[in-house]
Amino acid sequence: MLGVIGVLVAIALVIFLAYRGWGIIPASLMCSLIVILTNGCDIWTSISVSYAEGLKYFISAYFMIFILGALFGKVMGDSGAASAISYKLLDLIGASKAVLVIVLATAVLTYGGVNLFIVVFTVYPIALILFKAADLPKRLIVASIGLGAATFTMTALPGSPAIQNLIPAQVLQTTPTAAPLIGIVTSILMLAIGYWYIVGQTKKAQENGEKFIAAPRDNIENLVLVDTSQLPDWKLSFVPLIVVLVIIFVLKNMIDPIFTVSIALTVGILLTYIFFWKRFANPLKSLNEGATNSIMALINTAAIVGFGFVVQSVPAFQSFVEFALGLQFHPLVSAAVSVNLIAGITGSASGGLTIFMKTLGPEYVKMGLNPEVLHRICSIASGGLDSLPHSGAVITLFAVMGVSHKEGYKDLGMVTLVIPILVTIVSIIMAVTLY
Repeated sequence: MLGVIGVLVAIALVIFLAYRGWGIIPASLMCSLIVILTNGCDIWTSISVSYAEGLKYFISAYFMIFILGALFGKVMGDSGAASAISYKLLDLIGASKAVLVIVLATAVLTYGGVNLFIVVFTVYPIALILFKAADLPKRLIVASIGLGAATFTMTALPGSPAIQNLIPAQVLQTTPTAAPLIGIVTSILMLAIGYWYIVGQTKKAQENGEKFIAAPRDNIENLVLVDTSQLPDWKLSFVPLIVVLVIIFVLKNMIDPIFTVSIALTVGILLTYIFFWKRFANPLKSLNEGATNSIMALINTAAIVGFGFVVQSVPAFQSFVEFALGLQFHPLVSAAVSVNLIAGITGSASGGLTIFMKTLGPEYVKMGLNPEVLHRICSIASGGLDSLPHSGAVITLFAVMGVSHKEGYKDLGMVTLVIPILVTIVSIIMAVTLY
C-alpha cells in the first residue's frame, strides 16, 4: 500500500514542481527517489539502471530526430524560408486565422506520418510569425500544435500512421482504418470542439490585453520583417518541406522509421542551404545554434521518461495495472478506463496502449467484442490522461517553445486531455449503440 501511495504522491509532486518552475531533471530525480524509497527498492540500482535506461532509451531513439529537427527549423528560419511561407499564408488566409492555419498544418503533417517532435520544430517558426502578426500570446501556439498533432490524427482518424493506431492493429489483427465511422465522428468532434475552445481563448486574451511576447531564443527579429519583398520566393521556400514529406512517404515502409525521418530531414537541411546559401548571415552559426538548441529539450524529455521507467519498475506499478484491468464495467468501458489510467501513470499513450493490448487485448475479443471497435475505442482512449503535465510530449512542447507549465498547460490540457476524454465517452456510446 505504501508503494502505491508513493507512486501517486510522486506523480502529483512532479506535476506540482513543473508548475512551480522547477527544472524537469531535478524534479524527476526527486520524485523517482520517492517512488524508490516507498517501494523498498535499492536506490543506486533504480537510478543507475531503471532511470538511466529511460534516459538511454529516449536519447538513443530520438537523438538524431531532435538534432536534425531543430536544425531544419533553424535553417528554415534563418534563411527566410519560414518567413516567406508564413507571409504567404497571411496573404491568403489572414492573421485572424492564425490558429486555424497552425492546427491544420500540424494535422496534415502528423496524419502524413511526420513525428510529433519534427512537427514541433518545423511548424514553430511559422507559428511565431503568424501569432506575432495576430498579436496572440505564445501559450496558444502550444495548444494549437497540440490540437493538430496530439489528438484526432494520433488516435481517432482512420488510416493514421501514428503508433497509437498501429499497436491495436498488430495485436488484434485489424487494419489502421478500423471502425471508420466512430473514428471519423470522433475526429470531427475533437477538431471542432478544440478549435472552438482555442478561438474562445484568443478572444479572452485580446480582451485582457495579452500580447505576443517572444522568448530570447526565438530569434524573432530575423523572422518578422517589415519589407517582405526581401524574402525568398515562397514557392521555392516550400520545396525543402515538401521534399521532406515525400521522402518520408516513399521510404516509410522500406527502412526503419527513425532512419527514414533522419534521411528526410538531412535532405531538407541540405536543400535549404543550397537554395538560400546567400541569405544566411552566418551559415556556420545557424548550424551550431540549431544543433545546440535541441539538447535541453531532448534531455528534459528523456529525464521524465527516466522517471516513467522507475515507476514501471517498482512492484506498485503492477498493482495499478491489475486494478485497471480488473474494473467491472461494460467491457468497452473497462477497456477504455484501463488504457487511460495506465497511459496516465506512464505519461505515454503508446505505453498505456501497449501494456493493455499485450496483457488483455485478445481476451476482450474472446468476450465477443468486435475487434475493430475495440481497436478504435482503445486507440482513442489512449489519448487522454497521457497528456498529464509529466508526459514526455508535454515537456517537449513547453521546452521547445519556451513556455512554462503555468503559462500554457491549462489550454493544452483542455484540448489534449479533457476534450479527448469527453469524446472517448461519445465513442463508447456510439460503439454500444451501433455495434
